[in-house]
Amino acid sequence: MKPFFALAALQEKVISPNKIIYTTGKIEIPNPYNPKLTSVFRDNADHGAVDMRKALAVSSNVYFYEIGGGYKDQKGLGIALLEKYAKMFGLGQKTGVNISGEREGNIPSIEWKAKKFPGDPWRVGDTYNTASGQYGFQVTPLQMVRAIAAVASRGILQTPTILKTTTTPTGVSLGVEDSAYTVVQEGMRRSVLEGTTTGLKNDVVHLAAKSGTAQIKNNTRVNSWVEGFFPFENPRFAFVVLMEDGPKVSSGAVHAFKPVLEALIAHPEILQ
Repeated sequence: MKPFFALAALQEKVISPNKIIYTTGKIEIPNPYNPKLTSVFRDNADHGAVDMRKALAVSSNVYFYEIGGGYKDQKGLGIALLEKYAKMFGLGQKTGVNISGEREGNIPSIEWKAKKFPGDPWRVGDTYNTASGQYGFQVTPLQMVRAIAAVASRGILQTPTILKTTTTPTGVSLGVEDSAYTVVQEGMRRSVLEGTTTGLKNDVVHLAAKSGTAQIKNNTRVNSWVEGFFPFENPRFAFVVLMEDGPKVSSGAVHAFKPVLEALIAHPEILQ
């Protein structure tokens, strides 16, 4: 979810892409049930000083907690805008693909929590978890590949089809500033060069990618994701891989995509 929320933060002028946020592996806020205690929201590592491109490359949770829900002097998007931009990119809703049985999924919202957890109000911690792609998200791989293709095409959301066509689909323009896509694309490329998806680095097919780890079963197992597009210089293909119910520390989706990448490297004419 972080590429989409990065675009949201840039479009809404919440943060400059070059602003540095200093991360120490976690942030703490007062516990809503006991003000003497703190609620701790952890990162996947202590990433130190990060700007938006590096935050995408290393997948810094703290960075996205802060631009999503706000922290100290850093303004946040808030849950309403997080929900708006997730839906803008077609997540949590049917894509309109021409096959049957498609599911909608879910985007976390105040209304969703009120139904799911009656009597428990929406809290800033819920916004933090939403901003890092956790909490009540339910999305399909098809929704995700459609959304990341919109990032690759700089804002054209298309209706997917399984039928071969000779016409170029027009899609819907999302209206996000072009400069925002440049930042996010560069952050995803940096992920391949030095971040969480370096397993996809090679000298033939230049990819931009973003990993994702969805915690399931009381944080004992994960769904491993990787999404991206290629060639980076002139995107033509988008991809998503989902490996379900794996070990808690898993980069399975990145490794699962390697045979496809190896085939592309062996037959570069496919990319012409």
